[in-house]
Amino acid sequence: MQVTADDSYDRLDDDDYPAYTMGRAAELLGTTQRFLRAIGEARLITPLRSAGGHRRYSRYQLRIAARARELVDHGTPVEAACRIIILEDQLEEARRINAEYRRTASLHTAGI
Repeated sequence: MQVTADDSYDRLDDDDYPAYTMGRAAELLGTTQRFLRAIGEARLITPLRSAGGHRRYSRYQLRIAARARELVDHGTPVEAACRIIILEDQLEEARRINAEYRRTASLHTAGI
């Protein structure tokens, strides 16, 4: 498969494209590679691996890692910070599902 320039430009806007090496990710976050390994071991994020086996991170994963770093910087242990973020994500998803359910139920009740 040949990658075109248009494909490359599309990837620039893709939050899930693993564009960042571990070193670059750590640099952008102002943290260490050890911290990124720790949140990976806690299963907060799972970086993709390059053909050579190197970790690669997406912008979405960097935002999650930044939130973890913020909690850790305020004294929360890494494992607890990861659990907090996972629970926050689950709560947001539950709220989204609940809002959709309410919207569907109100349309059904209104006879629409």
